Amino acid sequence: MPVKLPDKLPAISILRKENVFVMTESRAKHQDIRPLRLLILNLMPLKIVTETDLIRMLSNTPLQVELDLLHMSTHESRNTPKEHIEQFYLTFNDIKGHKYDGMIITGAPVETLPFREVNYWPELKQIMDWTLNNVTSTLFLCWAAQAGLYHFYKIPKYHLSKKCFGIFSHTAAPSTLPLFHGFDDCFMMPHSRHTEIRESDIQKHSQLTLIAKSDKAGVGIVFARKGRQIFITGHPEYSPDTLKKEYLRDKSAGLPIDLPVNYFKNDDPKQEPRISWRAHAGLLFSNWLNYYVYQETPYQWE
Repeated sequence: MPVKLPDKLPAISILRKENVFVMTESRAKHQDIRPLRLLILNLMPLKIVTETDLIRMLSNTPLQVELDLLHMSTHESRNTPKEHIEQFYLTFNDIKGHKYDGMIITGAPVETLPFREVNYWPELKQIMDWTLNNVTSTLFLCWAAQAGLYHFYKIPKYHLSKKCFGIFSHTAAPSTLPLFHGFDDCFMMPHSRHTEIRESDIQKHSQLTLIAKSDKAGVGIVFARKGRQIFITGHPEYSPDTLKKEYLRDKSAGLPIDLPVNYFKNDDPKQEPRISWRAHAGLLFSNWLNYYVYQETPYQWE
């Protein structure tokens, strides 16, 4: 939440030069406040796990949030009880006449498929197009970031020779961007993917700005439409044991999988993971909610 300050306090101009949001007393008197309406399109197979991870991140703020959960009507989830989906999830037909202040579209385990071969691709395109006029700011995570960049900007994805898997250091530029308020010079973020998007393709597109990258994992975060679209190629929402479960799952299935980078203590899978990304992840979601949703969304949608 912004700090309310007397109108002529000298700190106001200093903090604004640092892109720190403060609110003058006169503005605060005329500010209307209501709960934020958020929508999560959950494309992950273990929907309960993913919704819990995201709600945990969204709860780390004093802002009041009303949340709707969305699933694809053209895809049947086999890993989440049907009763759970029927009780807690909506379809696009249920919400397409509504406006939302913020939206999150999750990753999905379909990255090795061409986008057009994903069975719910037509419906997903329809939903992504709908966000342009009905959502103030949308976060695209992992595969959804690749899908969104391809759909809106024709940015291709490329197959990796080896899975990008682990916790990787990223740098932010410009570091003064409100999304990175409170961040250190570098921050860690989990990745778990077989494909990538490339910096050279992002740099060629005038509507896209690369705002975070990793020497090892490549493109981290891409910014578009003044923050109305934020594409994150990793999984900042991951719980401490998520990569461990993925590693053990693939290993038991006989799939080629290396130890996740920068994750297990002493690179020993018998030891507990070293948690190095959670503080920045919480800050990332809080900053998004504050600066790109709360401060930008209209009090009353037209």
